[in-house]
Amino acid sequence: MMDGPMDNRQRLELRRRRIAESPPILQGGFRPFFLAAGAWGAVAIAIWLWAFAVGMPRLGVFDPLAWHRHEMLFGFIGAAIAGFALTAVPNWTGRLPIAGVPLAALASWWLVARLLPFAAPDLSMPFMAAIDGGFYLFLAGVILREILQSKNRNLPVAFAIGLFGIADLMDYAGSTGLIGYDIGYRAGIALAVTLVSLIGGRIIPSFTRNWMQREGLSGHLPSQPTRFDIAVVLMTAVAMAAWMLVGPIAPVGAALVVAGAFQTARLARWRGWRTLASPIVLVLHLGYVWVPLGLLLLGATGLGAPVPASAGVHALTVGALAGMILAVMTRATLGHTGRALHAGPATRASYLALHLAILTRVAASLFPAYYEFLLHLAGGLWIVAFGLFVLAYAPLMLRPRTGE
Repeated sequence: MMDGPMDNRQRLELRRRRIAESPPILQGGFRPFFLAAGAWGAVAIAIWLWAFAVGMPRLGVFDPLAWHRHEMLFGFIGAAIAGFALTAVPNWTGRLPIAGVPLAALASWWLVARLLPFAAPDLSMPFMAAIDGGFYLFLAGVILREILQSKNRNLPVAFAIGLFGIADLMDYAGSTGLIGYDIGYRAGIALAVTLVSLIGGRIIPSFTRNWMQREGLSGHLPSQPTRFDIAVVLMTAVAMAAWMLVGPIAPVGAALVVAGAFQTARLARWRGWRTLASPIVLVLHLGYVWVPLGLLLLGATGLGAPVPASAGVHALTVGALAGMILAVMTRATLGHTGRALHAGPATRASYLALHLAILTRVAASLFPAYYEFLLHLAGGLWIVAFGLFVLAYAPLMLRPRTGE
């Protein structure tokens, strides 16, 4: 009768020992994966700009454009999702985080998928797909196990990561002509935007309300998600799923515009303009504002407005996804390493550089006469933003939590 409980205690003790014996970089999922996301975000854009300038015909198994969008989505954004999930799940479940050798194995798996196209460019597309997409499917299984064992309610996050892995596989299939060329990366964007809408709707009003209360601000405070928020998330998910399947045609464009309008109303309910005195809170709202803007731009394309689809796509990816990623990575790293939730000079400079990069990249799509100049300017600003993040936050990730 005691075998089950003893087994659980033994597993708990094993995790405690792994955390205690591991170097700091392997004591929590945010450490290797947020550091990897920041570093790869800067490096991958530098490689893309170089390939664009010299006219490289291939990067690994992909053409340069396909490689760029794949690595930004399933490399950079994927690493940030992994770091967030591996850090948030212990908070949700009350279980100890995955650390030590198992965490090193996960981080190494992600890294191998990034480097193999350069180290062994002749590897087959199916093999590369199995390595790359398999990482997210395995990660989804790990997250699912943690959630089920604690009887937690966050199952949709595990399922979303699994679907993200399937989208990764679909992106490879699109490059081989087995399915539509765009459907895999559109699926990845749709899933990531839905995740941001779901999780952002929890953390942004919560962090904003906590800050307002600490500052003694009176008046209306943001509330926890309501049925209105659930409806907006579902509306966004359906509109993005339709865009994934058929692209920006008129009915889809209308659905995207409606979702964008409701997302605008949702964002306004969080009172972001009251957080101007706190950059680390304000930047969450500035990142999220690109969700409704991206939906509206993409919807305008579908409705026949003279707006290229790339404007909406980059508003969602460079704007909403990267904007929220940088905001969450800085805040979570400070909090989980025992530092004050304060944006120092390097952090504020990284926020500024990224949001200038967002504006410049969207403008590059809207003003084709200046496309090449604006593209390189946006890329340079992006590299500065994530380079600053790595320089400022790598020392925190490589050292023990303050007070330990």
